[in-house]
Amino acid sequence: MVTRRTVLAAGACALLLSASKRLDAAPAFEVEEVPWRDGGLVGTFAAARHGPREGPAVLLIAGSGPTDRDGNGPAITTDLYRQIALGLAGAGYRVLRYDKRGVGASHALVRREEDLRFDQYVDDALGALASLKRRADVEEVFLAGHSEGASVAIRAAARANVDGLALMAGPGRRLDQILGDQFRAMNLPDSMLHKALSILSTVAAGGRVEEVPKALRMAFRPSVQPFLASEIAVDPARELARLSTPTLLVQGTHDLQVGAADLAALQRGRPDAQVVTLPGANHIFKDAPPDRAANFALYRDRRAPLHPGLLPALVKFIEGQA
Repeated sequence: MVTRRTVLAAGACALLLSASKRLDAAPAFEVEEVPWRDGGLVGTFAAARHGPREGPAVLLIAGSGPTDRDGNGPAITTDLYRQIALGLAGAGYRVLRYDKRGVGASHALVRREEDLRFDQYVDDALGALASLKRRADVEEVFLAGHSEGASVAIRAAARANVDGLALMAGPGRRLDQILGDQFRAMNLPDSMLHKALSILSTVAAGGRVEEVPKALRMAFRPSVQPFLASEIAVDPARELARLSTPTLLVQGTHDLQVGAADLAALQRGRPDAQVVTLPGANHIFKDAPPDRAANFALYRDRRAPLHPGLLPALVKFIEGQA
């Protein structure tokens, strides 16, 4: 029997296999974006203008740092979340993305950085999720978290029913372990590396370091240390293991921030999870060269298209659960 869902899935997969290669490729449906607000949280709801009347919805949860709904910030211009949202909406899904608290139009939710905690991000995701569930045109709901947002999605799924979790470049280890690896890969002078690891160890133990070298203040300024401590307390793989929610793990082979050790940890927690490895994809799911500098240069190139395997992987997972 041919159903609306069958037609949508077939059309979406065919579209995304080609459209993800070019930003100007014609979507299956014209996309309409409308402003969205829930309390102080502000974002964008995207859907097909003449698509199915009802269908699955996806909540995109952003990664670390002052990242807005499109995947951009003071030091990066990736358009990652905008590209994902428009791709999925053009395929017939409903997609909600939002500025993180303290960022962009959601800036008023954080008055003092030292008061920010990881679980506030979880509360925000749950509020946005509840907003999606109230819509008459939404059937199934999926959480799609990127990087830090994957850990947020895991915690949110422990507190609310969702039909699936898509974890994109999700950390599988504690933040202090990941940051330690990142600092070691930076080729810092020995004295600076020792200082960075010392501060990290102190913060992980619940302490606070007031005197931070200028070169390390972006990562360890005193006002951000309480937030770092709250996120270091999160063990993503262990928390994922407690869930039975259908899960997709997507990882790029050229990711310089989250790597094979994290994917392996998440797989140990949920051996039943679907796994998609994208050759050449970096942390922001752009097709990246092996060269470290060229890889990071893509973080400032909003014109770079998504890796051609990302959207088809998301569509296949959603349609497999919906």
